[in-house]
Amino acid sequence: MEIIVANYNPDWPVAYQKEEIKITQTLGATLSRSYHIGSTSVPGLMAKPIIDILLAVHDLQELDDKSSEMAELGYEVMGAYGIPGRRYFRKGINRRTHHVHAFKTGDSNLKRHLAFRDYLIAHPEIAREYGHLKYQISQNCDNDMGKYCDAKDPFVKLHEQNALEWYQKVGH
Repeated sequence: MEIIVANYNPDWPVAYQKEEIKITQTLGATLSRSYHIGSTSVPGLMAKPIIDILLAVHDLQELDDKSSEMAELGYEVMGAYGIPGRRYFRKGINRRTHHVHAFKTGDSNLKRHLAFRDYLIAHPEIAREYGHLKYQISQNCDNDMGKYCDAKDPFVKLHEQNALEWYQKVGH
């Protein structure tokens, strides 16, 4: 899969909203809340044009029971995919369009994702730095997703910790 980091596209929030409607209709009462996360949720941030969706669900087993319905929406069901307590779904095999990360309501990973998103929105200079870093990495990683993720990981870990501290301070 080719790794492309593109300039911010104002259509990304619309793409999230359209997909959120489908997911909400599919999951019904299993779903507690849905959020647009990731770089496409931060105005002005360069990003891979893949919409990241965060779901808070009442029960992971109920979500697992709806895996076939998620597959009908075009999602590949990936299970925890390396993160205990998560359910991960991806859409688009050769041209990825959406990632869904689902956790049980109250899971600390929900806060981690939301804190990082809100921190980048509140700190546009850090978002710009992150966008430029991702672009540079994408130019030098030979379309190797492992290399791409490993190269941006130190930046993400540092700012994720800053984001959690900031998120707590501002009262979330």
